[in-house]
Amino acid sequence: MTAGRDAPAALRAEEVSVVVGKRALVHRVSLDVRPGEVVGLAGPNGAGKSTLLRTFYRALRPTSGRVLLDGEDVWRMPGKRLARRLAAVLQETGGDFELTVHEVVAMGRTPHKRAFAGDDADDRAVIHAALTSLDVADLAHAPFDRLSGGEKQRVLIARALAQRTGTMVLDEPTNHLDLRHQFDALRLVRELGVTAVVALHDLNLAAAFCDRICVLSAGRLVAAGPPGEVLTPGLLADVYRVTAEVTEHPRTGRPQVVLLPPPGFLRKEG
Repeated sequence: MTAGRDAPAALRAEEVSVVVGKRALVHRVSLDVRPGEVVGLAGPNGAGKSTLLRTFYRALRPTSGRVLLDGEDVWRMPGKRLARRLAAVLQETGGDFELTVHEVVAMGRTPHKRAFAGDDADDRAVIHAALTSLDVADLAHAPFDRLSGGEKQRVLIARALAQRTGTMVLDEPTNHLDLRHQFDALRLVRELGVTAVVALHDLNLAAAFCDRICVLSAGRLVAAGPPGEVLTPGLLADVYRVTAEVTEHPRTGRPQVVLLPPPGFLRKEG
């Protein structure tokens, strides 16, 4: 019998600010993520998305405010207990580990084991399921540092899945992935039923897979709500400085963003 997954938790940022030097990277951001909800975090480069997410998985302590997991301040939780409840997928490829793919994914089982304990049958089953779900089982014995950027990203998502947490924080998880694996990765997060906060640059992916979208601009939360309410031409013009049409996708009913080139950008031939 394989190890069960932790129950989805409520995740809350409460008036979170992050100041580095004299610069406020995140300014008094509050948001609530309900158990089992998938929330997209959007905004231009430098908006504060990664900084905010780093406070969720305790890589960065807020200058003020706090992050709560089921009402408990993450900074008051023992590290191992937090790792059993919340997994993170980072933008970075995680370094050039001198490990095989299997060994990297097996690291996700560490919070559930005693020090120096080997993998048991449950661990092996969880690891194999994670490798298979991200389509990297055939790379299990390959050196992690020899993989392409997209393959590394899929392995790191598999490592997070192997933690069997009920809550996940993912910072640009579709970076380096081809179209098929972008959809597969986000579909998998939805199907797991976990609580998830996902930073995404691709607004159409965010609209397709997220229950709500929260938009940051210059470190402040400027919009939050269902994709159809948040992704408007006005918001895109204000936050991203682009002209766009937003239509309803004919099959999914979700908003679909089409960027419009500036006048004269495209010229007819002849």
